[in-house]
Amino acid sequence: MNIEFYSTIVFLHVVSAILSIGPLFIIIPLINRLYKSNENDEEIFLSIIKVIVRLVMHAGHALVVTGTLLILLGPWPWYTSWVIMTLVVMGLSGVFLATGFTRVIRNFGAVHIEKHAVLNNLKRTTWIYIGLMIIMLWLMVQKPIFW
Repeated sequence: MNIEFYSTIVFLHVVSAILSIGPLFIIIPLINRLYKSNENDEEIFLSIIKVIVRLVMHAGHALVVTGTLLILLGPWPWYTSWVIMTLVVMGLSGVFLATGFTRVIRNFGAVHIEKHAVLNNLKRTTWIYIGLMIIMLWLMVQKPIFW
């Protein structure tokens, strides 16, 4: 195997990991501003949040592709415990990102839902997703052996 090719995949994997978690930290200050914003500003903040979620989602796709290539081309077999645990956390975060953020953002403008409740839910969803991503980063960096 060509070491430059493998190194390029590792680099792309790290960049996609950064892009799949980093932009989420921008959402927290936006949520704090949404608590006090008027209707005109709400649409702007929600648009930015939607772009961030979309960026994180696509970076996650790149993360999965590069991670798969690293496992296929690297020294670790699929049945290694840290690989299996990473796949489990990745599945949880994928489902969580697809359902959690979309549902919360969709409920924001609903008449029957209180603004603060939706924003609290969005903030909680963001922190849970950041936590899942940090667990996944820990698994990929430390490569702990569970069994």
